[in-house]
Amino acid sequence: MARPSPGDARMSSTVHPVLAYGRRLPNPWDIAALLAVFAVITGIVHVTPETFRPLDAPGALSVSLDPWRLPDYALRTTLRMFAALAASLLFTFTYAPLAAKSRRAGLVMIPLLDVLQSVPILGFLSFTTVFFMGLFPGRVAGLELAAIFAIFTSQAWNMAFSLYQALTTVPRDLEEASRSFRLTGWQRFWRLDVPFAVPGLVWNTMLSMSGGWFFVVASEAITLGDKTWQLPGIGSYVAEALDKRDLAAVGWAILAMLVVIVLYDQLLFRPLVAWSARFRFEVIAGAVAEDPWVLKLLRRTAWLRQGAAALGDAFGTITRLPIRWPLRPPTAARGAPTRGGDAVFLAIVAAVTLAAAWRVIGYVVASHIGWADLGQAVALGFATLARVVVLIALASLIWVPAGVWIGLRPAWARRIQVVAQFLAAFPANLLFPIFVVAIVRWRLNPDIWLTPLMILGTQWYILFNVVAGASAFPGDLQDVARNFRVRGWLWWRRVILPGIFPYFVTGAITASGGSWNAAIVSEVATWGDDKLSAHGLGAYIAHATDAGDFPRIVLGVAVMSVFVLTFNRALWRPLYAYATRRLTLD
Repeated sequence: MARPSPGDARMSSTVHPVLAYGRRLPNPWDIAALLAVFAVITGIVHVTPETFRPLDAPGALSVSLDPWRLPDYALRTTLRMFAALAASLLFTFTYAPLAAKSRRAGLVMIPLLDVLQSVPILGFLSFTTVFFMGLFPGRVAGLELAAIFAIFTSQAWNMAFSLYQALTTVPRDLEEASRSFRLTGWQRFWRLDVPFAVPGLVWNTMLSMSGGWFFVVASEAITLGDKTWQLPGIGSYVAEALDKRDLAAVGWAILAMLVVIVLYDQLLFRPLVAWSARFRFEVIAGAVAEDPWVLKLLRRTAWLRQGAAALGDAFGTITRLPIRWPLRPPTAARGAPTRGGDAVFLAIVAAVTLAAAWRVIGYVVASHIGWADLGQAVALGFATLARVVVLIALASLIWVPAGVWIGLRPAWARRIQVVAQFLAAFPANLLFPIFVVAIVRWRLNPDIWLTPLMILGTQWYILFNVVAGASAFPGDLQDVARNFRVRGWLWWRRVILPGIFPYFVTGAITASGGSWNAAIVSEVATWGDDKLSAHGLGAYIAHATDAGDFPRIVLGVAVMSVFVLTFNRALWRPLYAYATRRLTLD
């Protein structure tokens, strides 16, 4: 081949800037992507003025059952949920690493997380509405912040548990590699811990988004004393439709939810799942599915790819900074505890907790309620506990095999993803008409037939976590099992169940806490003038909230927190410690 002459080199140098300038021009794919971004910005700008209107302004808090208002309501609800999701991610990336990398902090923070996930959403609204409304007196923004915080409480705990589980089960050979490369704590977190946690965290983020839909009806209807406000949104639309027995409006709300879920699944979560596959511990042969259309579109853009590359370079520079922190890695957390220091530390924490509890009981509860009320709340707590145990067992029997099958087949996982998201997001309130009419017509027992409503939004924690665990299961272990012809129950007992067990325990913990939370919505069903109530702690808190009985709200939330914390300490935490100690891949 002839070598280029100097003249050819000069010609190419004069043409190259023109070609480079042509490449800097936006292509049609850039224009399409920019239009989509512009549409999102327009929606945010459209909603923002409504947020700062006075509470008594005409139409500020009115909800109409006109279907043509649903696009606006869907936009406002979706923006609340994504604002809560952003806050949940911030909470997750600060709370979970501290709990995982500092053993003594974890001794307090993980039980506290158990308590927080057990506090019902109505309990958070009862305690925080005054604070947020005080930030913006007389403005809708205070109610908006209260609703966003309530949705945050239905999303954050699951995501924090997912990241904590990943940080405490990093394979030891990867930890040794990070020490060999002399990575600092900051570098190890972004180069090892976060990439290892990404696949499971993405699935749990999807589930948290769906969990927000499950509680959106309660979060958009805010009660303070004898005053109730309904923020315009799909949740308030559903509540109004149920109150007026408008089945057509319920159908329109379901359709609007489905459209919104499909849109953000296609535009956000499906590309995230495909992107997260690159962080799998091992890639299984033939498991790589075709990229979704959004990723293909982004790869065809010019401006967006250049912008993303610049952001990636900036992020890479930040993650390579040699920042050192005093927190110990999870490997150190697995070591032998210092019993004397832990005993002193826990004694101080217990003393502070008991002092705070004593002040609450003395000044809030004891002056208004007696031992009979406490006994009633505890008895109702055992009734709800029985429902939770039975439902978690049934959900595990159904969704663990299904999750393993889906997780080992990424192509099927993408097909089922949007269906699972919609089912997880489906509010139990929308099934109240069917259950109430059936129970009244056939004179069924509400204590039994309202129970299935509790598991509708929480069973998916088990499914999504098992799918994440099966997706991250190493391919070489599957190959070994096939070579040795390990099949049937032996394969389940010796191969896949140990591999997904940490993920299952994480899903079971969050499903258990979510079931307690769902009891507030599920143990009381309303359809127009027909109201049914099951015997349980959820119904106790719901009735106290409706009556504005603050002492009994505090009592119900406290009893529920004790039940959840005790159940987790007695069952799930020992199982989680076993999974971390014995089943982590070495």
